[in-house]
Amino acid sequence: MVRIGVLVSGGGTNLQQLIDAQAAGKLGGGKIVTVISSKPGVFALERAQRAGIETVTLSRKEYPDVETYSQALITALRERDVELVVLSGFLTITSDSFVQAFPNRVMNVHPALLPAFGGKGYYGLHVHEAVLQRGAKLTGATVHFANEVCDGGPIILQKAVEVKEGDTPEILQKRVMEEAEWQLLPRAVELYCQGRLSVQDGIVHIKGEIK
Repeated sequence: MVRIGVLVSGGGTNLQQLIDAQAAGKLGGGKIVTVISSKPGVFALERAQRAGIETVTLSRKEYPDVETYSQALITALRERDVELVVLSGFLTITSDSFVQAFPNRVMNVHPALLPAFGGKGYYGLHVHEAVLQRGAKLTGATVHFANEVCDGGPIILQKAVEVKEGDTPEILQKRVMEEAEWQLLPRAVELYCQGRLSVQDGIVHIKGEIK
């Protein structure tokens, strides 16, 4: 069993997809053992509690700087023997030491086709606003391993989503979630837990056919 820790900051829609996949036996033998939030009272914590998953709140405001907060996260995850860390709408900045503590074991979902529309400032609706302002015809989602470069880690899975006439950032955000994010993240976690992912020279290789 691969012990999974999920980090959240908000409503937890992607977390819910992981919870549902786990209930359906589709996490490749992985198990979510803890959900850690950077903010108190967010709905993601309620989702986890309903599923019988331990919740922890490590409020960023209670720590003096990024490094101190990152070390608190590392400690909490290591105390629970977490092997795979999933960033699920986790909007709090961490230090390089955090990803270095879990090399190729921190997984993130980004609502665009990286390397396009990624990096500092590209989060939430800002990503979809930028896609529409650029006039892109396709967008999508990317699941990748996090590293020291914002949105720059090795890409695991991607899926394209059509940009339609009349789209608003909110409409596009919903389509990207439904057609890409919610499908890709549980699949990527499953592949990891099945031992089918390897990283060589910054490129993710997947063993076997992806169904």
